[in-house]
Amino acid sequence: MRIVRILLLVLLVLVLLPYLVAPFYRTGHPVSALMAWRTLKGAPVTRHWVDFRSMSPYLPRSVVGSEDAKFCSHHGVDWGALREVMDDAEDGEVARGGSTITQQVAKNLFLWPGRSVIRKGLEIPLAMWIDFVLPKQRVLEIYLNIAELGPSGQFGAEAGAQYAFGRPASSLSPREAALLAAILPNPVKRSARSPGPGVRRLSATYMARANAVQRCWSENRAF
Repeated sequence: MRIVRILLLVLLVLVLLPYLVAPFYRTGHPVSALMAWRTLKGAPVTRHWVDFRSMSPYLPRSVVGSEDAKFCSHHGVDWGALREVMDDAEDGEVARGGSTITQQVAKNLFLWPGRSVIRKGLEIPLAMWIDFVLPKQRVLEIYLNIAELGPSGQFGAEAGAQYAFGRPASSLSPREAALLAAILPNPVKRSARSPGPGVRRLSATYMARANAVQRCWSENRAF
């Protein structure tokens, strides 16, 4: 019984630790669990932190348009999108991604990749907590600095922009920003450097959504 109690205590600490750490991420340059794991394995990791205001404004707009259209108005979880995913699963349809940017930040910083009920159960309340303790702009800044944006260990907007276009994230054009958004969440199979027809089609869609995202931000005063 003593061993069981110790194991339960360790498990409780592991579950609560992200809640204790998250408020401290208002500053600093956090790394994702995947970045840390690759570093431990000796795999290449390239990441150069870029502050939100130093990025091309087209990049966050394109990424929000591609990944989380209601980012400026929800509180960490888009319950409508989540219900649609659950309905699709019940109907036997291929499950679509229903995770918000905040949920992806929670997963990337503190959890593990892959789909499982346990991970999703941990991810949802943690995303709501992150939305509560961190400003929207900071959540998006973290995401844009930890998202995998290249096929060989390029993480974050700067490394992704340099790899794909040979230029900094600060000078990305609307088309280039949309191309980077279009390769999420799989920069290994999709390429902004040599985009195929599917990536080009998605990027055109995300360019069109960028203006709507900007209006949403202004109306909700998210930034």
